Amino acid sequence: MKFKVEKSSLIMAIQTVGNVITTKSALPILSNILIEAQTNTLKLTATDLDIGITCVIPVDIAEAGAITVPAKRFSDIIKEFPLEMISITTKKNNQVTIDSEMCQFKIMGLIKEEFPKLPEFKDQKVIKINQGVFKEMLSLTAFAVSLDETRYVLNGILFKINHGLLTLVSTDGKRLAMVERKLAGESDLEISMIVPLKTIQELNRNLKDEGELSLVVSSNQALFDLGNVGIVSRLIEGEFPDYKQVVPPVSENKMKVARSQLLLAVKRAALLATPDYQAVKLEVFKNKLVISKSTPDIGEFHEELAVEYQGRELVIGFNPVYLIDILKNLNEETISLEMIDGEKPGVIRLSGYVYIVLPMRLN
Repeated sequence: MKFKVEKSSLIMAIQTVGNVITTKSALPILSNILIEAQTNTLKLTATDLDIGITCVIPVDIAEAGAITVPAKRFSDIIKEFPLEMISITTKKNNQVTIDSEMCQFKIMGLIKEEFPKLPEFKDQKVIKINQGVFKEMLSLTAFAVSLDETRYVLNGILFKINHGLLTLVSTDGKRLAMVERKLAGESDLEISMIVPLKTIQELNRNLKDEGELSLVVSSNQALFDLGNVGIVSRLIEGEFPDYKQVVPPVSENKMKVARSQLLLAVKRAALLATPDYQAVKLEVFKNKLVISKSTPDIGEFHEELAVEYQGRELVIGFNPVYLIDILKNLNEETISLEMIDGEKPGVIRLSGYVYIVLPMRLN
């Protein structure tokens, strides 16, 4: 194998695949990157067996071939190389030579055959999704994924495709986010799968604001093909809770408020929150919202906001993080918060989106 590559392109490709590499695995090969020199392209692959990422970049190939190299050492060497154009060559003894006019490294690699093969998705139907739309959908749901590993079915986002409608749902048991968008092309496929949070994070890193991605699904794996980047993920097995039962009917008891003002006020209140005293108090009056926080031995906070509200007065407590997470990911200038009483969930509804958050008991 022999090729020349620009340092900046190679660093970008290493960083793209490198996020999934683990150094704690019982299989040493998983701390390596697979490098495959093909016709005028270089393909880098990394995997932790649950998720695999590939990245393809154009390069000048003199001789095709493949080798795996220790990811961290290879990355560190490339970053410190003094020149932009780098030549990489492999010998039959798996020695990899990395050089330019004045600088040379030699490191030992391992053969391609030891590297786990990523699953292939042949003869499967392809679903096309707009990357910008998909990126927005993930930003509106990913923050509500549960981090509690004992409830593993909640450690990802539920994907449902039915009659050309894509629905994403996430919940941690205390809040639920659901977003729906129409797929651009015609699709008669019906799909229900749970995609792990780690895969969601990698998608967020690599999705662009324009262009399409191709989604291909098998029985327990999914491929997200973004063009030069491919992400293959194992799916979470199990039954996702029936989210439709959780979504309450639309309430007329709505408070309209400027999203950015509410976000900043809740952030200020959260400065006095502690693990034992998390809840921020919202007192809703006619056209006025009072946000307050009182924490023993720490201090107090009080702020008033002008709102549109004609319903009955009520007092409710929320975990400020659950409000901040949603408010910072929305783009709307004004939002409506539905509240029935201090013991019922608060609901934010937009076109094709619902966010439900349970109240907290006020200390």
